[in-house]
Amino acid sequence: MSRRLVSSLARAAVFGSVAIGVSGCIGEDIRHGYQIDQAALATVKPGMSAEQVLQILGTPSTVSTVGNKSWYYISQNTRRTVMFLGEQIEDQKVTAVYFNAGMKVERVALYGLQDGRVFDFIERTTPASGADRAFISQLFRGLTRYEPFGSGSGTSVVPGARAGQ
Repeated sequence: MSRRLVSSLARAAVFGSVAIGVSGCIGEDIRHGYQIDQAALATVKPGMSAEQVLQILGTPSTVSTVGNKSWYYISQNTRRTVMFLGEQIEDQKVTAVYFNAGMKVERVALYGLQDGRVFDFIERTTPASGADRAFISQLFRGLTRYEPFGSGSGTSVVPGARAGQ
């Protein structure tokens, strides 16, 4: 093989591997929540029992806890143009099934982005008390303020503990 052919093959291999790597970074469509089947939804009629609705639509995303009995099926479609960057919401739908006191379907309503504001129903954070601090700063703060037996003034570091215990 000539040196020129080897050089061309090496360039083609490098170009091909870079192209494959970059193609993995191109955007994607992401679907969250319950993707409702419109044909199944059309079969839900007023007067149906809650068990029939469960068989047709499945388990709801959430249910009402106050007031009337309602089931909500929530879906959200987002688009990410480049991998590892934030998502933009393209569509969000809430299908609400309202029940009367006898747990019979009263009505079915569909809500979309035009009906309200966007909300994050899949929140990936856990609420915690205290300030938001980085792990390292919390670690060093804990090392500099360590009092295993209280502050020495008769108070305990344990909340709710009585003095001297």
